[in-house]
Amino acid sequence: MSKYLVNKFLFTIDRDHQLTERYREDPAGTLAWWEAEEANRILNCIAAEKSTWLSFTDEERAALAAHDHVSLFELGAHPFLTLTLWIAMFERDFSEPLGMQLDYARKLSHLSTPYPDITT
Repeated sequence: MSKYLVNKFLFTIDRDHQLTERYREDPAGTLAWWEAEEANRILNCIAAEKSTWLSFTDEERAALAAHDHVSLFELGAHPFLTLTLWIAMFERDFSEPLGMQLDYARKLSHLSTPYPDITT
């Protein structure tokens, strides 16, 4: 798994409201566009500076396209990146206070320490 690439995706999508909404409404399409256009862009460099070797695995693509934060965590994605993005995308779908956060935690409750390695 390229934890770097998954975390880069989560980070960049979360930092742009339009991309956050696009990912909420069309996760597979946003993911395909991002992988083709943005994945190999080097952060904090001019657009012409790109690498050529980064791509998601099929397992990463499936988890990202399904908005599956549990699988992403099990693959080693950083939980703070998924949590902040999930709050932006899904908090509005819950009527009770902290409903999304409690649901997020409930879905991860089957995990125990040691947690998956989240270092990149």
